[in-house]
Amino acid sequence: MKVDGRHFRSIWLEEDGRTVGAIDQRRLPHEFVVARIASAADATEAIRSMLVRGAPLIGATAAFGVALAMRADASDAALDRAYAMLLAARPTAINLKWALDEMARILRPLSASDRVAAAYRRAGEIAEEDVAINQGIGRHGLALIEQIAARKRPGEPVNVLTHCNAGWLATVDWGTATAPIYLAHDRGLKVHVWVDETRPRNQGASLTAWELGHHGVPHTVIPDNTGGHLMQHRMVDLAIVGTDRVAANGDVCNKIGTYLKALAAHDNGVPFYVALPSPTIDFSIDDGIRQIPIEQRSADEVATMTGRTTDGRVETVRVVPDGSPVANYAFDVTPARLVTGLITERGLLRPERAALASAFPERSAGH
Repeated sequence: MKVDGRHFRSIWLEEDGRTVGAIDQRRLPHEFVVARIASAADATEAIRSMLVRGAPLIGATAAFGVALAMRADASDAALDRAYAMLLAARPTAINLKWALDEMARILRPLSASDRVAAAYRRAGEIAEEDVAINQGIGRHGLALIEQIAARKRPGEPVNVLTHCNAGWLATVDWGTATAPIYLAHDRGLKVHVWVDETRPRNQGASLTAWELGHHGVPHTVIPDNTGGHLMQHRMVDLAIVGTDRVAANGDVCNKIGTYLKALAAHDNGVPFYVALPSPTIDFSIDDGIRQIPIEQRSADEVATMTGRTTDGRVETVRVVPDGSPVANYAFDVTPARLVTGLITERGLLRPERAALASAFPERSAGH
């Protein structure tokens, strides 16, 4: 996607052919900084600290982390250490484990002398596959926007509500929930995005708004609790969100607050779609509410906020009284019954095991 007319991806192999570059998302929207990832430990910290975030991007980063580990030491023991270290970085997004399993599958049969080249090659392929997957999601989601646009009066935009950041910053390129939006915008359709600010961490206000603005897509940032009001007043045509893990039964785990948006959409007859790449499907889980682990993050993400002061300084301030306990559940699970459809690279699917298994038999085999 574009940043002020220049194409960027969220992660890439540097020109030296060894190290990895990534946009430091902790610094957005106030500073655009490129970070250098030179070791598996760097990749692990990038994932843990949310220098990179979003399920697909976490997976790609982990794959590059394994490649960096193999460059330092291509032994079985080093592969095992890198796998365990990277897997522990964050617990909820299934793409992390998928990418690590894929790297291990490719590398374990090889001799140590062949592992470095193979690791870099497969990591690069995983990144490219993510781009192609998201383009497929974009094409299938575009049809939904086109159908709504055809019913609009001349000049009226299609109003899409998003939650968190499922844009190109959460993937290698294009994004999941935003891919249909970018395609619609680039094809000249009038589209407008309601961007939930998405507390805590404000990924909507700081990341989604940043990338939409730099690509030229009309949007409006709203407080998280505004979505229901907009739906009641017919100001939302459809909601599209991303996901960190989808259970085999169609339950969807996503950024905290997604469940409440789905409830509001259901009550107001607003279509609620989830855009997901196939590596996000976890066929080993049949009940998302009971079985998906929900990450609990630092209280500081809720108790403090970071922003730019009027004189240009970036400062962090505390907004919660000293001594008040804070709970920071990072994700919630939206039951499949509240999901209108799943937008995948292989088409629009019903949120149920049969539809998912039929579309992705290679993923469902053995589960």
